[in-house]
Formats: sequence, structure tokens, C-alpha cells
Amino acid sequence: MRFNNIIYDAHISENKSSISTNDTLKESKLVVLQPIGYPFSCNLMDTPKIEALNKDLFEVYAREQWEGFNVVEGSFLFDQKILPDYAFKVIKAHPNNSKITQNTSIILIDHQDITEIKDTETNIKMKDVIGQDHAKMKCKIISKYLQDPEHFRDWAPRNILFYGTPGTGKTMLAKSLSSELKVPLYLVKATSLIGDHVGDGSRHIHDLFDIAVKTSPSVIFIDEIDAIALDRKFQSLRGDVSEVVNAVLTEMDGINENQGVVTIGATNNPSLLDYAIRSRFEEEIEFKLPDEAERKEMIQNYIESMPLELKVSTLKLAQLSKGMSGRDIKEKLLKTALHKAISEDKHIVDKEDIDYALKNYTKEKNEPKHMFA
Repeated sequence: MRFNNIIYDAHISENKSSISTNDTLKESKLVVLQPIGYPFSCNLMDTPKIEALNKDLFEVYAREQWEGFNVVEGSFLFDQKILPDYAFKVIKAHPNNSKITQNTSIILIDHQDITEIKDTETNIKMKDVIGQDHAKMKCKIISKYLQDPEHFRDWAPRNILFYGTPGTGKTMLAKSLSSELKVPLYLVKATSLIGDHVGDGSRHIHDLFDIAVKTSPSVIFIDEIDAIALDRKFQSLRGDVSEVVNAVLTEMDGINENQGVVTIGATNNPSLLDYAIRSRFEEEIEFKLPDEAERKEMIQNYIESMPLELKVSTLKLAQLSKGMSGRDIKEKLLKTALHKAISEDKHIVDKEDIDYALKNYTKEKNEPKHMFA
């Protein structure tokens, strides 16, 4: 169905939103809606397809009928004008549990993948990230920028690349940055930005940055960025992602001024990145494997929450875990040893369990790996 440059799309929904009677609610800065459909209809063939071709017009239309409504992520708004009782799911409300006003930006998203573009809430603090002092220093600069974007003007730390061995704290540090500043963190896997049809990928990326700008100050963290920014000589291994690369370049170049938005890309191997993308990162921050002192501190933190007592000294474990990342220490060493002890009805985790875990880790590490498997 078409009406004044609006096409309408859908799925299924359940609850109606009501006008809030709480005048103390904060004003919604941004609301992202996904068309869902008719929750009370048994005939899905009658469900029309919705897509806003004229985004400004849809925004005016939406504000007109839902001004004063309380919006909570996961709740629904129901159309009462063009398509009565047609449901729209609130994918994003910033701040959450707020009230729509004439100043609220309202975006209609016509694809499923936007559900992955939600800000990540976390209680992780920077002090929880052990080691990585250089990366932390850079994050302090980002913090100051996000606190006062206008002060930096053209000198903003806009595009940063985190690289290094998996499990060394790249994602964790980005989460701590968001948590300490109480700003939205849009944490996405690069593979989720690749669409099934021509145009999908670029639209996903522009949607991501559009939402980040409207909720700024904010942080975009694109994990495994090499999935969309692979060097051109490897592109055939990933398929044609030139459309996605061009969209990322457009946003990183700041053709649309993304003030108050910091983009952090993460990769295990920066040498695989296409130069056009890599050159846009003003700084590359290496995440290194922890040294012995850092491993000991990590182990001390981990064992505090273990359900069984560990009967091996943390110093000995720090020495045995040389070459392991923080994630490996927890998942491959301690968890494997713990599970072995539990499976054998033990009340402690002893050296025998640790030796078993180390043997498994060494075997797994030495198995041949297939590139891009």
C-alpha cells in the first residue's frame, strides 16, 4: 500500500501502548520503530508491506499521532490513522522509558538486522580491564571528547582501530568506556551489516550511524571489521562487499558530520584490512597478551566466583598460562579444569584438573587452522 510516499511492511505483535500519565518522564530523543503487522488478524495474507520512502514525512505522521506516548524498548505502538491497529515494535528508545514529543526523532526500520543495532548496557569499568595501559590512555582521550564534543572541533578522536590476539580485552574496554560515561554503545558484528540483497549492506551501515548521531555522544564498536573491509586481493573469499565498504568509508570520512560519535573497529589481524579502510583510522591500538603479573591478577579475579576452591597457587597458574589471553585463561584453563572436577564429584580443583585443561589447550592450539574457516 502506498500513501504520500510511504509504503507499509510487517510481521506480528501483541500489546498496545497507552498515553503516559507520568509527566515526570524524560523526553524521548530518538525512537526506532520496526513494522510488525496486525496482532489480531488470522489472515497474514492481508498484512501490507511498509517502508518509509520519505523519512521526514513518516516522522511528522508518527509524532502527530503518538505525541505524549510512553515508549519502552520491546513495547508496541499502534497506528490509528492509515492502517488502524497496525503494530510497530519499539526497537530503540533513547532514553528508555521516555515520552514522545514534537522534538523526538522517529526512524522506521524496514529490516530485521536492526534489532542487533541496540546500545549495549554494561557495568564493566575501565579498572576491570587488566593491562592494556596504552589503550586505556587513548580511551581517556575519547572520554574527554564524548564529554564535550564541541571543545575538540576538528581535532576529535573519531576513528580508532583496536587490534590484537582474540580475548585480550578489545570489546571489554569499549564496554567500559560506554559504562563509565553512561553513553550508548552500539556493538555490532561486521557480518551483521552485510545484507542479502543489493543495497541492504549500505542501508544497514547508514542506519547504524544515523541512530548513533541522534543519540550522541555515543560509541560505535564494529567487531571483526575485516569481514567487510578485507583487502581487495582477498575479496573473492568474502563475496562482493564493495557497497558496504563504500558506505563505511562515507561515514568514516565524515561527509555527514557525525559529531559526538566515535567509531572503533576491531580486528585480530590488521594486515588483512583493505588500505582504503585502514587509512581512515587515525590511530591503531595494539592489544597485547598479558604478562605474568597481569595473568596472576586475572586469575585472582576469576577464582573469586568459582563454585569450587582452587588448590593450585595463582603464581603457579600464572607461570603455566604463559601465552594465553585473558579469555583463554578463563574459558580454556579454569573453566575446563572446573568442569572436570565437577564431573568427577570433587570438592576442589586440583593440579590434576589443571594439567588436563592445559593438555587440551595445547592440543587444540597445535591443530592446523584453516584460513577463513
